[in-house]
Amino acid sequence: MERDGVEGLGSATSPLLLAEKITGDSNKPTGDHSITPLLVFSTFVALCGSFSYGCSVGYSSPAESGIMEDLGLSVAAYSVFGSIVTIGGMIGAILSGKMADLIGRRGTMWICQIVCMAGWLAIASAKNAWCVDIGRFVVGVAIGILTYVVPVYISEITPKNLRGRFTSATQLLVCCGFAVTFFAGSIVGWRALSLLATIPNIVQIVCLFFVPESPRWLAKLGREKEFEATLQRLRGTKSDISEEAADIRDAIETLKHTSDEARTLELFQKRYAYAIIVGVGLILLQTFGGNSAVSYYLGTIFAKANVSTSVGPIVFALLQIPISIVTILLMDLFGRRTLLMASATASCLCSFLVGLSFCFQELHYLKEFTPILTVVGIMGFGCGFALGMSGIPWVIMAEEHFSSSVECVL
Repeated sequence: MERDGVEGLGSATSPLLLAEKITGDSNKPTGDHSITPLLVFSTFVALCGSFSYGCSVGYSSPAESGIMEDLGLSVAAYSVFGSIVTIGGMIGAILSGKMADLIGRRGTMWICQIVCMAGWLAIASAKNAWCVDIGRFVVGVAIGILTYVVPVYISEITPKNLRGRFTSATQLLVCCGFAVTFFAGSIVGWRALSLLATIPNIVQIVCLFFVPESPRWLAKLGREKEFEATLQRLRGTKSDISEEAADIRDAIETLKHTSDEARTLELFQKRYAYAIIVGVGLILLQTFGGNSAVSYYLGTIFAKANVSTSVGPIVFALLQIPISIVTILLMDLFGRRTLLMASATASCLCSFLVGLSFCFQELHYLKEFTPILTVVGIMGFGCGFALGMSGIPWVIMAEEHFSSSVECVL
């Protein structure tokens, strides 16, 4: 059987980053569909998960002084609070694939938002360090799952010609949540801020009752009538879904004839090396790129550089919103690889600039330039990271259902 590869990796010999323009002419005759109200609404509901992620990332910095003062936390104790969300995210990432496969994408998002809301309420009512740490950890677990299931759900409900732009909107909503949290944190206290962070949780919990399940997941379960009806609703009553439905069925049928053990072993074959290196490598580069560390301790960084801790973080967060919009508009024009290279280069240079500014400060040399170099470096880092490294790795993972393949392996 020739099609014995893992779904989405069978074409691993064609470079994922070279054949970037998914709106090419070869897809137009059969693969293009128009935007429907249900598709937009379903995407918006899913993106509430990305907004929640932005809120969790942006919470640590504006809440730092308030939590340390009210609960008597030391710098080390608060560092645990700031970083424990990452540990929760790691556990959530391990659970995400199986969970999304067992109860569906919609059910997974629903449960995650309930868990996330419980975490925020634990933080809001905390009386000691243990309570805020547990709440932060619970939020991290939920966010770790959401960062996987949201782009997967969006990629599975959108047609190929719209998938890149719709999936890349996840980064835009992350930046919006990040900016709103920074702005609100300069007005309200840390307890009220954690309560405000439950708003996107509540919105998604309610609205998920009105959006369809992923057609691909329904096809995996063999629920044919529901699968066709859902796909038709998402594409519009006048759209011809026959070819898209046939492609999904073929892919699912291929997976059914391949055992879990065989699919896992196939990932180590030479023909899949390129796809695995690109997918996993980009996620690792994104994770170790330093964005989380900068976001969590942005206030501290600006304070050490003698920059306003109220204005600086808000400007940093707001700058990323237009950059994310530009990324969505330019992604299909210049391609994923071009934006990734520009993003990685800008982030690297600006990180070096920030390090150089504090090096000068420690050496008592050109100390007057430390605030300027820090502001330029941090702002440039935020914009550079948002240009590509923040969102495009997830787009590439979701395109061609690469993420669905990884989920089946996990």
